[in-house]
Amino acid sequence: MNRAPGVEQLLAANRAWAEETERTKPGFFAHLAEQQNPPYLWIGCADSRVPANQIIGVEPGEVFVHRNVANLVQHADINCLSVLQYAVDVLGVEHIIICGHYGCGGVRAALRDTRLGVTEHWIRPVRDICECHRHELDAIPDEAGRIDRLCELNVMQQVRNLCRTPIVQDAWRRGQKLAVHSWIYGLQDGLIRPLGPVVAGLKSLDELGASYLMRGAF
Repeated sequence: MNRAPGVEQLLAANRAWAEETERTKPGFFAHLAEQQNPPYLWIGCADSRVPANQIIGVEPGEVFVHRNVANLVQHADINCLSVLQYAVDVLGVEHIIICGHYGCGGVRAALRDTRLGVTEHWIRPVRDICECHRHELDAIPDEAGRIDRLCELNVMQQVRNLCRTPIVQDAWRRGQKLAVHSWIYGLQDGLIRPLGPVVAGLKSLDELGASYLMRGAF
């Protein structure tokens, strides 16, 4: 079977990486194969420019990852919920990070009302967030600023969705140590910015007040 040259280069790069890793960290892969015990669940965007391990500087095995277009947590998404349940109930992660990024293409499409085929159905919740905060977004003079603000609002809404799942609520009820973080990543500078308070117990996000969705509240 013929492979494209680019794929062969990827395989060669993988071999080089594996050999170098084993040379500098003898037994790394044998140890990694024995167990999976990450302290973090990362729910992020599928954007190729936002690789979870690299931007937070952790090794393979240290972060359990779920990615989709525009980093959404939807209550009908069995894929996301399965990852969440496995991470919380089986792996016992202590931190869940929802990380969006500025300039997100899915969020941009929602703001512009761009038609994206099947993806249009997926980003419908982002359009709803946009409409809910239309007054604030319209007050921002440039489109880039509106997109970035909607990226922030989207992350915070997904934190709300996550914290309302029975999986997270049940973990808190049984006293499991579990903290939820809202982050956003800057493509321009490579930096992560926390957006809101860490949620670490049964107090609902509603109790944090409307300020959770207001710029400059923190």
